[in-house]
Amino acid sequence: MNAHDTHTARERGSELGALLRLAWPVVAAEIGWVTMWLVDSMMVGPLGAEALGAVALGGSLCFVFAIAGLGMLLGLDFLVAHAFGAGDLRRAHAALVQGGYLALVLGVVLTAILLAAVPALPLLGADPTVVTLAEPYMRASAWSLAPLLLFTALRRYLQAMGIVQPIMVTLLAANVVNAVADWALVYGHLGAPVLGVAGAGWATCFSRTFMLLGLLGYTLWRERRRASGLAAVPLRPDPVLARQLVRLGVPAATQLLLEVGSFTIVTALAARLAPAALAAHHVAISVASFTFMVPLGLSSAAAVAVGQALGRGHGAAARRAGWTALALGAGFMLAAAVAFVLGAEAIVRLFTSVPEVVATGVTLLYVAAVFQLSDGIQVVTTGALRGTGDTRTPLLANLVGHWLLSLPLGAVLCFRFGAGVVGLWIGLAAGLSAVATVLLWVWRRHARRLGGDARGPRLRESAPGGSVPAGRGAAPTDLRVA
Repeated sequence: MNAHDTHTARERGSELGALLRLAWPVVAAEIGWVTMWLVDSMMVGPLGAEALGAVALGGSLCFVFAIAGLGMLLGLDFLVAHAFGAGDLRRAHAALVQGGYLALVLGVVLTAILLAAVPALPLLGADPTVVTLAEPYMRASAWSLAPLLLFTALRRYLQAMGIVQPIMVTLLAANVVNAVADWALVYGHLGAPVLGVAGAGWATCFSRTFMLLGLLGYTLWRERRRASGLAAVPLRPDPVLARQLVRLGVPAATQLLLEVGSFTIVTALAARLAPAALAAHHVAISVASFTFMVPLGLSSAAAVAVGQALGRGHGAAARRAGWTALALGAGFMLAAAVAFVLGAEAIVRLFTSVPEVVATGVTLLYVAAVFQLSDGIQVVTTGALRGTGDTRTPLLANLVGHWLLSLPLGAVLCFRFGAGVVGLWIGLAAGLSAVATVLLWVWRRHARRLGGDARGPRLRESAPGGSVPAGRGAAPTDLRVA
């Protein structure tokens, strides 16, 4: 091995170490995020299949509203990481301020819409008992949207600058708050009333408020301890920077809505079947969501690493970061697939012992094992592309893969050919495989352009006040690799 090869190997090892240091707290935070939903499910599981189905239906619908707001804030990944990589902290701080305003507005609007939509829940045609239990759960969960989105703005800001451990600690602590609140409110411990399924919704609200206060407190403490200029950033609305955040966020939010919305439609279709089928679907989707958090964390790390490298003008480093994150995500999801096949029944029995639910849940985990690799590849690739400013390609891929392939195929298998909820999941597997194939091909094309140390896509220089001027050169679709 010559000196150049030795240097390259050392450089790649250093970048792998940096990516892992960034990724593992983010992965832990994502696992902490989904664990709250798992704990909710486990807490209400003893109440019966109808209660578990209510959390499945109500939680899925609430998550659609949450994901609309979360997606709108994903533009912070690119704006803050790019600014931080270029050494422009003022612009990074300004992006947080505008992201906070956007989160507040979205939180108020989405909460109002969700509360207004609850009375329409019976129109989905689900089991009446499930609907009756889901309605108060949704009303309680709705009040957590604004705290969740404000927390997310702070999280994307800190994460894009590589400050990830406080996020992990906050989410892990919030899990303790959620578990205790579930135990108290669902069953009436610690002097609390017995609220049943609705208690799980209020536990979610309390834990998300705790998350916001915890991360806000850390951000203010950090700024007081080591001033970075955040306190000096003007708090007035900046229409120019806000427009750019929205231009990046709309495609990302739409892409997430298309993906999550397809899973929600599957849940709504499963609700038309027997309560046991809906409960099995909920158990399987909860478990699949748990493993999904690892590549999702790697996706966020890839977006930050790629964005920071391009901000520094290191195209080759951006390319290597993306491929490394993909390899790690694919490796984990292959291991998860093996675990699903070998331990399906034991996993399902963690949630319920109802024989019908266990039998169907095991079959669904076998199907989930088939799409684990595709699910990991598509989400990590989405993050890597977001790091380059490309949020529109994942949007188009998800539109075709989920809404033109997955849902029609699953519905035909379920209702026309009698495959039931298993048919719906076969459709999900087909859609995820198609999306993963397309996004991997697109990332390969991006990666070729990032070869060498050519400058990556750049935003225009900051305008007075730290804003990024709008215009064709700043649009995500107009970013070019030199």
